[in-house]
Parts: sequence; C-alpha cells; structure tokens
Amino acid sequence: MDAIATSPHKADTRLKSSPAQLTLKRWAPLPLRLIVGFGFIQHGLAKLNRGPDLFAATLHGLSVPAPHLMAWLTILIEIFGGLAVLVGCLIPFFAMPMTAVLLVAMFKVHLPFGFSSIKLVSVTSGRPQFGPPGYECDLLYIACLASLVVTGPGPLSIANLFPRRTARK
Repeated sequence: MDAIATSPHKADTRLKSSPAQLTLKRWAPLPLRLIVGFGFIQHGLAKLNRGPDLFAATLHGLSVPAPHLMAWLTILIEIFGGLAVLVGCLIPFFAMPMTAVLLVAMFKVHLPFGFSSIKLVSVTSGRPQFGPPGYECDLLYIACLASLVVTGPGPLSIANLFPRRTARK
C-alpha cells in the first residue's frame, strides 16, 4: 500500500479547501436557485397565459385524475414554488410538490422519449428540427432541488435575512 492510503493525516491535508474555494462554495447554490426558479416560473406562466383549460385538456388526455384541479395546482406550484426558490425561502416546503410535478411530467410525458432532452430529427432549410424531449431535464431539476434542500439557499436569499430559532431545552 502507498503512504497516502496508510496515513490518514496525508489524505486529510489534500482534502482541505483553500479560503478561495470556501468562498466559492458558499455561492454555489445561487446559480441553482436562479435557473430552477426562473425555469419553474416560466413554465407556470406559460401554462397560465395559454389558459388553464388548455392545460387541463392536456392532463385529461394523459389520464391525470381531476385535470382542472391538477392544472391549477401545477400552475400555482410552478409559479409560487419557482418564486420561493428564486428568492431563497421555503425551499424545503416547496421542494416536494415541485418534485411531484416533475415526476408526473417525467412518467406521463417524457419517459417514452428516452433520456436525452435534445433529439435532432432533421435539418431543413439550414435549421435544426428537434423531436420531443426526454426526461433528462426533469432529473436535473430534481437534483438541483435536492441539492438546495441539503445545502440551503446560500447567499442573497430571503431565508438568510431571518435568523433561525434554535430549539429550547
């Protein structure tokens, strides 16, 4: 065996972060919050702008029970959950319903199209034509939400404006 494997002290010194790395790690949740927040808000507003009845008809075609109720719940979860993630508050509260929306989309819509979110079907008149997306983006959103729940919202979040109360003994 080599010296690193037999000496825990050498391995420990290699894993320590520099001050610059610690500063950057602190900011790591911010880009996740921005992309997940904006993404969910955009999808919710698109459904709202096209009309909840149109989305309910789509859900009915997918055999989702109570399609009108589920359409409104999905729209509200996407808009308010996306806003909560974007500003960095109540992320653990919204993560489960947001993940549920993603899982329904994954199993009811994207799964038959495979993993990849980009499928080049053809190129016509010099422009690419893409097929339906797979479940890759759903999994990426779920991974981002899980990461934010575990690590917290990071800097520039509303959650950091209010100190956490500790349990009294």
